[in-house]
Amino acid sequence: MKPSRAAIAVASFLLVLCASVRLFAGPEAPKQFDPKLFQELRWRLIGPSRAGRTLAVTGVRGQPEVFYFGSVGGGVWKTNDAGRTWNPIFDSQTIASIGAIAIAPSDSNVIYVGSGEADMRSSISYGDGMYKSTDGGKTWAHIGLEDSRQIGRIIVDPKDTNRVFVAALGHAYGPNQDRGVFRSKDGGKSWQKILFKDENTRDRCGIRTRQSKSSLCRDVADAKAAVEHLSAFVWARQRVISLE
Repeated sequence: MKPSRAAIAVASFLLVLCASVRLFAGPEAPKQFDPKLFQELRWRLIGPSRAGRTLAVTGVRGQPEVFYFGSVGGGVWKTNDAGRTWNPIFDSQTIASIGAIAIAPSDSNVIYVGSGEADMRSSISYGDGMYKSTDGGKTWAHIGLEDSRQIGRIIVDPKDTNRVFVAALGHAYGPNQDRGVFRSKDGGKSWQKILFKDENTRDRCGIRTRQSKSSLCRDVADAKAAVEHLSAFVWARQRVISLE
């Protein structure tokens, strides 16, 4: 028995009504979960055990089992299986200290790496600038900022893989010019210094994105909007070599 035209019309109306209500309704309230569901979960080491300290970690949007991290003395590592196995993908380069990693939101094959750890501790390893991969870490190219020494933050425009912002600390033990915030519009072929206070003041991992219609500062830009606003903070600190 075929449904009547009236029944089809009523069903269609109800579907449109439900869709309209959902479309114009406000944002859904956060789902509440019973804490008991997670009480047995425990943090565990997923390796690798010889990579050293780590400051730079990032995942890949839409690929929940793919992660990268940069060790301060062990290069860049990648997992395709949520940490079950790790592979070093930066061993062909001459530097091993990594301070920052960023994956381009619009193309996960494009990876930017800032060398030189950004942790101003008792002993630190320096780097020699920025690196880029366009094939998911299989090959790398050195793309400048050689004298920045320590890089603490990288932001890639969500809509343009070639538009990149870098926060560089500069020399840890003395003044230099290659510190502050840098921008590239051509994927690292050239860099412009867009924030610089003086040769002794560095940008300590301090760039953040902010959407034009929001007062909320975010560590990661919205994937649907280009980077329109940046906030930054700088500090003056210098390591002193003691001869005593």
